[in-house]
Amino acid sequence: MNYIGTIAFAILLIAGIGFFVKNIKKIYRNIQLGKTINRKDHPAQRWKNMGMIALGQSKMVKRPIAGILHIIVYVGFIIINIEVLEIIIDGLFGTHRAFTFLGSFYHFLIASFEILAFLVLISVIVFWIRRMIVRIPRFWNKEMKGFPKNDALYILYFEMVLMSLFLIMNATDVPFQQNNAGNPISQFLVPFFENNFNAGTLFYIERTAWWLHIAGILVFLNYLYYSKHLHILLAFPNTYFASLNPKGQFNNLEAVTNEVKMMMDPNVDPFAAAPEGAEEEMPEKFGASDVMDLNRIQLLNAYTCTECGRCTSSCPANQTGKELSPRAIMMKTRDRLEEVGKNIDKNGTYKDDGKQLLNDYITPEEIWACTSCNACVEECPVNIDPLSIIIDMRRYLVMEQSAASQELNIMMTNIENNGAPWQYNQMDRLNWKDE
Repeated sequence: MNYIGTIAFAILLIAGIGFFVKNIKKIYRNIQLGKTINRKDHPAQRWKNMGMIALGQSKMVKRPIAGILHIIVYVGFIIINIEVLEIIIDGLFGTHRAFTFLGSFYHFLIASFEILAFLVLISVIVFWIRRMIVRIPRFWNKEMKGFPKNDALYILYFEMVLMSLFLIMNATDVPFQQNNAGNPISQFLVPFFENNFNAGTLFYIERTAWWLHIAGILVFLNYLYYSKHLHILLAFPNTYFASLNPKGQFNNLEAVTNEVKMMMDPNVDPFAAAPEGAEEEMPEKFGASDVMDLNRIQLLNAYTCTECGRCTSSCPANQTGKELSPRAIMMKTRDRLEEVGKNIDKNGTYKDDGKQLLNDYITPEEIWACTSCNACVEECPVNIDPLSIIIDMRRYLVMEQSAASQELNIMMTNIENNGAPWQYNQMDRLNWKDE
């Protein structure tokens, strides 16, 4: 047994998984910075949504070409990585293809993996062509510059390399090829390798491909933390905890409800001082100006965003040249949340950095451009809700800073005085229905 190889493999495995767990804990901590929200109602419907949308990808296929290709990549990549179990056993115990005892079923599995690997390879090449040659507009919005643009390409290259390594590993495994089973794709690569390399070199090529394949998977696993492809994991809780309310139904602010109840309670003295020795409780902020004011599901949404741009491409405000991009709202929310997380890592607790989500990341111009039509929510393949963040920031501007637009102030004044958004008197307040 090659003890050095076994020890090296164990170190690589422990380091890769350990770093991944450490980063996942950071994400969980950052999400916990948000306000609590109860999304445990109707569990049957929630499980159904998760099964249909996250696992079944029912919303992806609304755009058939991208949807079908994505399903191939998703299913192929997940199923092929079942072989990682065999690689781990081989790496830790010094065996070679430990699952061969399964006989013909093993050959069936590897054959399926090879076919899927080939389909994944073709699909990611098509994705690259769509992005870089066809240049589909939603991939080239102004927020898709620098790392966000390159991130998608890095993942495509990762997948191309991993699938190629898998096929090369099989094609250069002489004992495996001699069985002539489970190799419907790799068999076509065998002549090239046999004609150009001797048996000893083939062995080292196979071992190199094997090591690079498992190392690549561990690097990919840890790259997820920095990438939009974190949705591979977070799409499941995100779809489970998504709102089940009808689109367009807004929630009542608990802070406002409590204020109104206090005002209507004849036994409450709003001017009474706090009891001696008790700290005066700070009133809750109306709406949201920073990520800590958002709820945990909204922060989970930010981490789950795939940056696919379906939301922005369907946004009527964006289509008419307005500043708003729902995708950018989610990306900026995630960027700010990551900045807050790094602040905590550095200081042990959050120390005010003089920044906030509103104004420093997202401008009032963006959030006031929104028509509240819910097109972005409807289009998102994993049930992300950019509109809820926009509405919470609008509430902050209106209720905390009195910074509503002139048109909105006129409308609210008319509702207060006339019971309708228009300047009708009380007797004529229903005339709008006749226009």
